[in-house]
Amino acid sequence: MSSVEDTPRPGSAEAPRSYPFDQPERLGVHPSYAELRRDDPVSRVQLAYGEPAWLATRYADVKFVLGDPRFSRAEAFDRDEPSTRPKGAIGRHIRSVQYLDPPEHTRIRKILSHAFTVRAIEKLRPSVQLLADGLVDRMLEQGGTADLAEDFARPLPAGVICELLGVPYADRHDFQTWSDAFMSVGSLTPEQIRTYATRLREYVAELIVQRRAEPKDDLMSVLVTARDVDGRLNDDELLSLAVAILVGGHETTASQIASFMYALLTRPELVSRLIADPELVAPTVEELLRYVPLFSMAAFPRYATEDVEVGGVLVRAGEPVLVSLVSANRDESVFHDPDVLDVTRKEASHLGFGHGAHFCVGSQLARLELQIALRTLLRRLPGLRFATSEQDVEWKRGLFTRGPLRLPVTWDGA
Repeated sequence: MSSVEDTPRPGSAEAPRSYPFDQPERLGVHPSYAELRRDDPVSRVQLAYGEPAWLATRYADVKFVLGDPRFSRAEAFDRDEPSTRPKGAIGRHIRSVQYLDPPEHTRIRKILSHAFTVRAIEKLRPSVQLLADGLVDRMLEQGGTADLAEDFARPLPAGVICELLGVPYADRHDFQTWSDAFMSVGSLTPEQIRTYATRLREYVAELIVQRRAEPKDDLMSVLVTARDVDGRLNDDELLSLAVAILVGGHETTASQIASFMYALLTRPELVSRLIADPELVAPTVEELLRYVPLFSMAAFPRYATEDVEVGGVLVRAGEPVLVSLVSANRDESVFHDPDVLDVTRKEASHLGFGHGAHFCVGSQLARLELQIALRTLLRRLPGLRFATSEQDVEWKRGLFTRGPLRLPVTWDGA
């Protein structure tokens, strides 16, 4: 009787595949993911830097690795983890929240829990709506055309995270530029990455100093109190957590707003349905979270702390596993016609916000912003469409997040 230990390890006899597979195009998902799900769902890959890794591409395997405590993010801190850039590229290597496992990770999540509950996020609805309407007002005042990415998708989540965290909205262009240091997978030189990362950390450190001197009713003050009064954070954790909230709180949602609108504008019949029935916006956002790829590649490897079987493959203790959320959300064994955008879909939950201990703490805030963004744009800009052609949309290159860089649109009466 054979066991996992007795069977050949898929991919182990061959050189690892080069990963990521290719520069993604628009909202396309590379065909290699479908091939791997079918033939080699837990395969060996090699990134530009770091040791080889296993890549999980099926929904069940991805969810298993993210949820099983035998896979550790903390182990990656002292390892040569798979990456598109050398270790320490963004400066001093500190043990941020991304490098923590429970119970340390749980300790930090609890500090944020009150700020990101459903009730707390719902209280932000009026201010988010006011910001969205103000951005559309300015688009209408411009007349003619607008860049939906620059004029709406980026400033909306930037404004929200500024209000929540307590960051001056006037500084948004600076911290948005510096944030690219943490998102770059080739868009910046090593010198630019270090410079931008340093500037962002110094900027956030100065905000921390200001809140120590003058606390306010914002999340930054909550974090400072957790460090100085309650002793629940150390200095590195305070700085890295504030940076992570600032970067993650605007960059990912900005990319999603632009990508979601691109996906809708290529489907005029769906736009008509949403205008006729605004209640469809919420399920449409959920389907778009599944369908639209947010990341250009899998990242943040989990290390096996003991031998674990994943998808019929034995992952040895000490080996890293990357999980592809993009591939998992297109798994044909879970989702019927996964490459079709179906807003009436009733199947399993998407993994757009991850799973397990590192499930996105800001998921409810992102949902609120995305729903308000879509409703506001479709309601206030009748006949919203590409200004010229969808082929003229300019896309981000060399960043971890995907989405339109420029999205020129027009509307009836413009």
